[in-house]
Amino acid sequence: MESEERKKLLSLARKSLETAFTGEAYEIPACDIRRGAFVTLRKNDALRGCIGYLEGVWPLYREIWNLVRSAAFEDYRFPPVKESELREIKIEISVLTVPETISSPEEYRLGTDGMILSLRGRKAVFLPQVADETGWTLPEMLSALSEKAGLPRNAWHEKATRFMAFQAEVFSEE
Repeated sequence: MESEERKKLLSLARKSLETAFTGEAYEIPACDIRRGAFVTLRKNDALRGCIGYLEGVWPLYREIWNLVRSAAFEDYRFPPVKESELREIKIEISVLTVPETISSPEEYRLGTDGMILSLRGRKAVFLPQVADETGWTLPEMLSALSEKAGLPRNAWHEKATRFMAFQAEVFSEE
C-alpha cells in the first residue's frame, strides 16, 4: 500500500473517531477494495480497543470507518472511549492478506504471520505484531491463542485443531 494511501486511511480513521463525538457529517471516499482489516487503539502504549474482520465485509474505507468506532465503543474488554481521551489515543491499522490454511504450527512464522486457531466450533486470532509485542515463543503464543478461543491452554496440540496464517500491512499514527 502506498504511503499516501496509508495517510488517507489514518486520516479517515481519526475523523471517524472525532466525529463520533461531534456528530459532524463526513463523506467517506469511494473505494472498491475489500480486505480484512483490524483497527487497534492504544492509550499511552497500552491497548485501549481492537476490533477487526478477517475478510473484507465492506469496501476498505467504510470498513476502517466502522472498525474505529467499534474498537472505541464496542470492545467488551474496555469501557467506551471518552472524548477527553482523544488526544491520547493512537490509531493503528492492520490490512490483512487472505488467510491460508497451514498444516501445522511449524509452518507459522513468528512475528511475520498472524494466526487463526479453530477447534470444536471455537476460533481465535492474533495479529502478526502480537508475537513481537509480547515476546512469546511459539508454544506460548499457541497456548494463549487456545485460551483466547475459550479452550484449554494445550488445545493446540489436538489433531483436530486447524490453523490458518496471514500477513498484515501495519501502520499507525506517529
